[in-house]
Amino acid sequence: MSSETGESGHSTGMRSRRRFFAFVPLIAFAALAVIFYSQLISGRDVSEVPSVLIGTKAPVLDLPQLDGLMRNGGQVPALTDTQVDGKITLVNVWASWCAPCRQEHPLLMALAEDSRINIVGINYKDQTANALRFLGELGNPYSAVGIDPNGVAAIDWGVYGIPETFLVDQNGTIVFKQIGPFTPEAVRDKLVPEIEKALASS
Repeated sequence: MSSETGESGHSTGMRSRRRFFAFVPLIAFAALAVIFYSQLISGRDVSEVPSVLIGTKAPVLDLPQLDGLMRNGGQVPALTDTQVDGKITLVNVWASWCAPCRQEHPLLMALAEDSRINIVGINYKDQTANALRFLGELGNPYSAVGIDPNGVAAIDWGVYGIPETFLVDQNGTIVFKQIGPFTPEAVRDKLVPEIEKALASS
């Protein structure tokens, strides 16, 4: 009798545990749904991912040149620390195969007209001919371009996906990061105030 009761209790416990584990995925989904919903109603841009590099020294730059990229009759230089030292610099990570890079490019061309800032590019996992064609068609906003065929430099910079752009002040500190393509609003409301703040501290 006690044996039967024990077996019955055991099987009941097993059924309860199985029932609990069956609901685990549903519970996890519900928790994620609550998180996403709270972000949605908070008004925050869910595409904004905080960068742990903001406020820290920019990674070392020592990237080979994009062979064949010319400006004023000469080869555009490789991207090294000497190209950014002492300058307020936008470091833009881009590729010819990246549709959002094409979308933001006119804004980079406009920013290149601002003599207060220096714009350089990291060409990410691209083919030289394609990169040259891209800049030949859309224009070259960069004072220096370094190629990153294996994405090693992008890892150093904490890149999640391209395009991404970093504002580095004249002391070599990252002060702003744009994830995804610039929009006119992002340039006006986010980037320009950071540039002006960097200029004021110089």
